[in-house]
Amino acid sequence: MREPLTKIEEGRRGAYLSIITYVLYGSIILYLGRDLFIPLAFAALIGFILYPVCAWLEKKRIGRATAIFISLLMLLLLVVVVFFLLVQQFTLFLKEWPTIQLKVHDLVSTITRSAINYYSITEAQQEKWAQELATRLISFLVDGFPSVVTASVYSFVLLIMVPLFAALILYYRHRLVEILFYIFPQERHEDLRSILSLTIGAYYNFIKGMALVYLIVGVLNSAGLLILGVPHAIFFGFVASILTFIPYLGIMVGSLLPLTMAWITFNSVWYPLGVILVFTIVQYLEANVIFPFAVSSRLNMNALATLVAIVAGGIIWGVSGMILFVPFAGIVKLIADRHPKMKLWSLLIGR
Repeated sequence: MREPLTKIEEGRRGAYLSIITYVLYGSIILYLGRDLFIPLAFAALIGFILYPVCAWLEKKRIGRATAIFISLLMLLLLVVVVFFLLVQQFTLFLKEWPTIQLKVHDLVSTITRSAINYYSITEAQQEKWAQELATRLISFLVDGFPSVVTASVYSFVLLIMVPLFAALILYYRHRLVEILFYIFPQERHEDLRSILSLTIGAYYNFIKGMALVYLIVGVLNSAGLLILGVPHAIFFGFVASILTFIPYLGIMVGSLLPLTMAWITFNSVWYPLGVILVFTIVQYLEANVIFPFAVSSRLNMNALATLVAIVAGGIIWGVSGMILFVPFAGIVKLIADRHPKMKLWSLLIGR
C-alpha cells in the first residue's frame, strides 16, 4: 500500500503541476498572438542592443528622440552596407550567366542521349514528361502565389513596424520600468533592477555568441571551398554563414552559388558534390556543436536546453522562434536563479 504524501511532497507536486500549466497556457498564448508578439520580440531585441548607445548619447546632452534616431540610423547604415556588398558580389557573379546557360544546355543534351541509349526513352517521351513537369510546376507556383504575396506584405510591414516598436520601447523605457515596479512588491524592486540589467547583458551575450557562430562558420566554409579550389571561396563562405540566420533553409540557399561556380569552373560533378559535402559537415557542426557552445556558454545555458529552445521556438513561432527563444530561455534562467521556487528551472536550463 502506498504511503500518503507529506505536505512538502504535496507542495512540490502542486508547484510542478503549476509550472506545467503555466508553460502550456503560455505556449498557447504565444502561438495565437504570434503576429503581435514576434515584431514586439524583435523590437525588444533591437532595443536592448541599442540601449547602451542611446544612454551614452543622452549623457552627451543629446535629446532622447534624437539619440534613438541616431542609433537606429547607425544600425540601418550597417545593414545597408552589408546588403550593398552582397548585391555587388552577386552582380559580378551574374556575369557568368552565359556560361551557366551553356553548361545547362550540355547537361540536358547529355541526359537526353543517355536516356535514349541506355533506357530506350525517346525524345518525344522525354519532351512529354518535361511538359507535364513544367505544367505541374506552374500550377504549384500559381497556387502558392497568394501565400507568397501575403508573406511578402507581412515582411514589409514588419520592416516598418519593428524599428518603430524599438524606437517606442527605447523612448518609453523608464515608463515601462515604472510599470514593472508598480506590479511587483517593494521588496522585489532590487531583484527586478538586477534582472533588467542582467537581461540587457544576456541579449548582448546572445548577439556576441551569434557573431562568433557566423565567424566560425564563415571560416570553415571558406576553408573547405579553398581546399576544393572554388573561385571567390571567402565571399561564398561568409555569404552562406550570414544566411544561417535562417535555420536549415539559409545554408541551402547559400550553397547554390558555390555549387554553380564549382560546376562552371571544373566541368565535373565531383566538385559540386564536394561543395555539398563541405556545407553538410559545417551545417552539422553549426547546429550541434558551434551554436550550442558559442551561445549556450555566453548565456550560461546547457546545450540541451539551447536545442530544446530552438525546437520549441520553431514549433510556436517558426523561424523567428528558432532565433528568439534562445535569449528568452536565458532570461528565464536569470529569473530562476533569483527565485527559490524556480530552482527546478535553474537546474534544467543552467550549465
